[in-house]
Amino acid sequence: MTQRPTFTEADIPRILAELTLAEKASLCSGQDFWHTQAIERLGIPAVMVTDGPHGLRKQAGETDHLGLNASVPATCFPSAAGLASTWDPELMVRVGEALGRETRANDVAVLLGPGVNMKRSPLCGRNFEYFSEDPHLAGELATALVRGIQSQGVGTSLKHYAANNQETDRMRVDARVDERTLREIYLPAFETVVRRAQPWTVMCSYNKVNGTYASQHPWLLTQVLRKEWGFEGLVVSDWGAVDDRPAGVAAGLDLEMPSSFGINDARIVAAVEAGELDEADVSTAAARVLRMVARSLPALAKPGSVDAEAHHALAREVATRTAVLLKNDDGALPLDLDSSAGSVVLIGELARTPRYQGAGSSQVNPTRLDSMVSALAERGLSIPFHPGYRLAEADVPGGAGAADDRTDDQLREDAVAAARGRTAVLVLGLPAADESEGFDRTHADIPASHRALLHEVAAVAERTVVLLANGAAVALAEWESQADAILELWLGGQAGGSAAIDLISGDVAPSGRLAEAIATRLTDIPAQLNFPGENGVVRYGEGLFIGYRGLDAMAAEVSYPFGHGLTYTSFGYSDLAVETLEVTETTEASDAVVRVSLDVTNTGPRAGVAVPQVYVGRPASALARAPRELRAFARVELAPGERSTVRLELTRRDLSHWDVRRHDWVVEAGPLVVAAGASSRDLPLQAEVDLAAPSAPIPLTAHSTIEEWLNHPEAGPALLAQVEELGAMLDPDGADAATAAFLGAMPIVKVPMMGLSQAFTVETLEHLLGRFGEHERPGATEGGASA
Repeated sequence: MTQRPTFTEADIPRILAELTLAEKASLCSGQDFWHTQAIERLGIPAVMVTDGPHGLRKQAGETDHLGLNASVPATCFPSAAGLASTWDPELMVRVGEALGRETRANDVAVLLGPGVNMKRSPLCGRNFEYFSEDPHLAGELATALVRGIQSQGVGTSLKHYAANNQETDRMRVDARVDERTLREIYLPAFETVVRRAQPWTVMCSYNKVNGTYASQHPWLLTQVLRKEWGFEGLVVSDWGAVDDRPAGVAAGLDLEMPSSFGINDARIVAAVEAGELDEADVSTAAARVLRMVARSLPALAKPGSVDAEAHHALAREVATRTAVLLKNDDGALPLDLDSSAGSVVLIGELARTPRYQGAGSSQVNPTRLDSMVSALAERGLSIPFHPGYRLAEADVPGGAGAADDRTDDQLREDAVAAARGRTAVLVLGLPAADESEGFDRTHADIPASHRALLHEVAAVAERTVVLLANGAAVALAEWESQADAILELWLGGQAGGSAAIDLISGDVAPSGRLAEAIATRLTDIPAQLNFPGENGVVRYGEGLFIGYRGLDAMAAEVSYPFGHGLTYTSFGYSDLAVETLEVTETTEASDAVVRVSLDVTNTGPRAGVAVPQVYVGRPASALARAPRELRAFARVELAPGERSTVRLELTRRDLSHWDVRRHDWVVEAGPLVVAAGASSRDLPLQAEVDLAAPSAPIPLTAHSTIEEWLNHPEAGPALLAQVEELGAMLDPDGADAATAAFLGAMPIVKVPMMGLSQAFTVETLEHLLGRFGEHERPGATEGGASA
């Protein structure tokens, strides 16, 4: 191995002083597709960054311009949709450690992941690469994954920042999101990971956010990310996301990837020389790149080795925990495969040609690949297999189905005949062409050939078990009644085939829970009214109401709720206790405000994993809110009959909403409903408590209503002292309540303009504004959007 030049963070001030402007500008972009820029005369090496949310994707040999060449073998873990279904931060740390070891051993400095964008619509083509529709769950799991990876001396890249929730027109679409929705839904997962794990890099997204490209968005990249959250690393662009490079440097985009072949380096230099860009901003960006390189050198100097078999075993364990048992009527699962092999038939080409990861930039070249068919053979079980449908991946030259010229109808007829009177295990799902980075799905259905196969098999089989292989939620309502059991496997990684057999045989019990609700109808999801937008704009008109929040607010039926997941035992929830502490001016965001305890008991015949979940609701809120929101959860392993007391804390931040008038997190005083149970719609325990919090008056402006002025403890009496005869008309308990309501809703600026009070003049209003008012920002809202 070539000896690396070395330098440390302590050398960076000296190096910056020796760099020319052109050299500093060159450090702000890549050397090629995957490497940072080297400056050989100063001993600055190039280091490699590469894709890998669920496994390392490092190109072998020379990198090509599009980064599509074959990659080195690496462990392919389940994709993020599955990892999130574990609801298990400790497992995420272990996965992260393995990913970090492989990254380090392959001479890579930064692994580009994880992705914490919200699943606004189930049709987003990249949903397999994102954790959840819930920011709390996504933040907890991604924090653990980042900590695990970075514990090995290599970095991560938290992505895609921000509001990157679709693939349609992704490189230029303008995501229009209101301030509160950004703060409460689309930014919190990023914030959690940044504050608690400090990823080495954050990757900005392609899209615009409220009219400004994320790659040159000073509010996102500097105000929020660095000044508010305290981010210490560098911001890197998604590959090809840069629009105006000098504007990006000024806004806080440190590193452009891939190389622009000197084009944008020259633009940076020209902007500095023209006085349009401060050279200090270029120096800051270059220093951040140098720091990232310096941090990576100690680990890269001692790359270590990887135990591929141990990592494969971990991938198999993880895949068993990602699976979600959606349905299990009459104990259809598990199956006794050893003693009843003759009565079971395995159907579905996906069992022989597994779909184990998503398509696009995250594709990993696995160190080995288990299919369900090969896993059964490894056990010595002769369970008959029938493909049942054609699959494009199997039909390629050398593929398992290439020599089979039967049609879908013929394959289905053969499978139905084999299933008669037996237990049929059907492996259904989404072919690779149905979901990928680069495009969104147009519907949520599995292929018609899969649905037809299930319909005909279920009519003749003794029992029908469906195993699903897909990266994003699929519609189940049309056919779920035809299955006795449904096990959602997601994209299970390279060991997913063996894990599936472990699960259906009962060697391991399913423990996954849904990280996204499965709607009965796509039209029940509020986001679909504005997805994916038109004419280059997508309006997040549903606001806070994505995923289960929207479905619950609309009281829509669901196939399976957020947080749902069965196992081979049962659990009871009891003895909820809720303790509240008063929120005061000195209560920190991280301070516990509510303490929750509950008992969970394994009431079934075998060991299993319970995932108690705590949701909060604000029934008397003055704000638009979802009926309930996840705020805490735990993972508890229990033997039969075992009981465990689970204690969870909710912080001031957990109970806060974003106040668009104060531009800050605020706790609303009043009733708080704390509910606990097994999913967002299975909450047998509930307590209502009163949350005490300071009543901070809203900021007052000329366009605040009369009622808002009257409700202010100091401004209200001062106003009444000025309006004279109008005061009696403003009393809501007076003789004319309707008039009081009418006037109370009027902006105070209208009082002198409409002559409602002879004593209240423009000068009077200006005097009150001087005492109690706040300066207005006419026509502007946070995040770069115009009102």
